Amino acid sequence: MSVPLRIILVSTYEMGRQPFGLASPAAWLREAGFEVRCVDLSIDAFAEGTLREADLVAFYVPMHTATRMAVRALSDVRRVNPSAHICFFGLYAAENADYLRGLGVDTILGGEFEASLVRLAGWLATTRSTVTPPPAFPIISLERQTFHIPDRRDLPPLARYAHLALPNGSQRLVGYVEATRGCKHLCRHCPIVPVYNGRFRIIGRDIVLADIRQQVAAGAQHITFGDPDFFNGIGHALPLVAALHAEFPDVTYDVTIKVEHLRRHVAHLATLKDTGCAFITSAVESFDSHILDIFDKQHTPEDFATVLAECRRIGLPLVPTFVAFTPWTTLDGYRAFLREIARLGLVDSIAPVQYTIRLLIPPGSRLLEMPAVQAIIGPLDEAKLSYEWRNPDPRVEALHHAVSGMVQRMTRLPRREVFQRVWERAFDTDVQLPPLPSEMGVPYITEPWFC
Repeated sequence: MSVPLRIILVSTYEMGRQPFGLASPAAWLREAGFEVRCVDLSIDAFAEGTLREADLVAFYVPMHTATRMAVRALSDVRRVNPSAHICFFGLYAAENADYLRGLGVDTILGGEFEASLVRLAGWLATTRSTVTPPPAFPIISLERQTFHIPDRRDLPPLARYAHLALPNGSQRLVGYVEATRGCKHLCRHCPIVPVYNGRFRIIGRDIVLADIRQQVAAGAQHITFGDPDFFNGIGHALPLVAALHAEFPDVTYDVTIKVEHLRRHVAHLATLKDTGCAFITSAVESFDSHILDIFDKQHTPEDFATVLAECRRIGLPLVPTFVAFTPWTTLDGYRAFLREIARLGLVDSIAPVQYTIRLLIPPGSRLLEMPAVQAIIGPLDEAKLSYEWRNPDPRVEALHHAVSGMVQRMTRLPRREVFQRVWERAFDTDVQLPPLPSEMGVPYITEPWFC
């Protein structure tokens, strides 16, 4: 009797969430008859005995941090089990395919990866003892898949992941789902664009709701929708949250939506509020119109102010994120960025790490199409998954280094105190922080990283 193919699916980091990127392919592979173990290295270490017996070890790499951590973990896999077939799958696998192949990764799967993982496992199961070459799996697949209900049976419990912190000091267990993948927009700095190129894929409402049900049964009191933009398919999104609220009226949720979409669909913000949305995350990126144009964000600072005012009118917190340091950031520009945060009363809404985020220019980025960008970048640093660049003003480089270190050291301090310290370092003069509005209670996920 032949030994079944043994598969380990590995997540290294998914922003404090129970990894959908393991639960979804685990369902596909198990339904195809394969033996699967899921390992979340942000919570648990490899069990060397299990790792030693694996035939296929597949790392999920949806983001920059996760990929760099997976590369470090790859050496452990090779040391314990040098004969295992290694796969990297997810958004950053495709973008860094050349680098990963150079490290000895056997198969790269980007885009829609579940069906390809099943095909890879099927090939391995039938050819392990032969020299048959692997099939030519496309590095990027955008095939339309019929999704399965994610299988979360061997993932760590939700209590071991990030929580929702509420203004009253209580916390809620957080579940995580995806209702769509990809994005129909083409923001130049976005890592989704080189893979999906303006396309997105819908996960069926019945599948999403079934996944929510199993997480609520496991204790989830809040759901994060991890879609790159929840309003890419607004006709899918609004009935989904209406159904969620009808079935679980006490379960809250959060979503990520572009300023452009919030402005266009401002009338639907009340629907989000009424169905239990606790907050909206939006990639504002900058208050500088020139940088917004370079990024091709398709919104203006005025658009953001309009949306912020409407969200506040209906009592729906809006949480902006930023790329604070770019090659075009000036010292005066960074100071203006802080002034605008203070003026708009956003200090309580912003995770301090947002004051430190530095632009990444990965392989395939649309920014590379711009002659102005080609003129300022250095070589590709494969290990950092980004092209090198330095701000032309050494004071801005020094500021980034200083602010990054400060924020890392002050993770337990209140947001207002961190902002005060960042302000003092940025101005480096007697410019006083203006009085801030009375403190605003804003719910937030307790894992602050965003890249």
